[in-house]
Amino acid sequence: MPEQALPLAGKRAVVTGATKGIGRSIALALAGAGADVALNARSEAELHALKAEIEQTGGRALAIACDVTDASLVTQRLAQGVLDAWGGVDILVNNAGNADSAKFLNHPDELWYRMLAINLTSVYSVTRAFVPAMIEQRGGRIISVASIAGKVGGKYIAAYTASKHGVIGLTRALAVELNPYAITVNAICPGYVDTPMTDASVANMVARTGMSAEEARQALERMSPQRRLITPDEVASVAVFLALDASRGITGQAINVDGGEVNY
Repeated sequence: MPEQALPLAGKRAVVTGATKGIGRSIALALAGAGADVALNARSEAELHALKAEIEQTGGRALAIACDVTDASLVTQRLAQGVLDAWGGVDILVNNAGNADSAKFLNHPDELWYRMLAINLTSVYSVTRAFVPAMIEQRGGRIISVASIAGKVGGKYIAAYTASKHGVIGLTRALAVELNPYAITVNAICPGYVDTPMTDASVANMVARTGMSAEEARQALERMSPQRRLITPDEVASVAVFLALDASRGITGQAINVDGGEVNY
């Protein structure tokens, strides 16, 4: 496809948690739409493999390994690395996250703080590191991957649910504050997605309930009115849509990609 036909040609994007699942699909989709993509995760090897994959199709990518729960590394390594290389950023995708569960009775403090750190505080830290450049250039797109758990409650996921509610609240607050600078801020709220993180949830269900892996997976599929898991590419397509210039009127939104589960 000729470069002029690519809707995100010339745009500079950052994707955290880029090497697996939803993040990988978003990174590839943004690159496929013409954006230069700075890839972030903790694994150097996986980052460079994805970078090579993007470059093999004619795209441009950076690989910056960094734990986004470390605010100093976010500022000094991730943000500074991107800004030094590209001079700015147009699209920021806060995707890094994790899920774990426990009953609230005797809930581990460590689990609570870990879920908040990776799912919420990292979104704050990464966004804070890149927003000054977006304000200076008077424009940008901030897209955070939340969850339908940011809209409804669920058993055994108090910490995860609280963290994702926080992401949506932060999204709405920043949408108002950054609107004068032509920066949009939105969240995507998937249901269960067919990713390694969901595979871990299946394994956890098997260990705790004694059901088979197939039974556990089917139980998750039945939570959706469509009786299936969402695919990572479905989430990525929404991220690309929100990154387009044509989507500048959409801000402060938390868009469900869940097969109708929240409204079921």
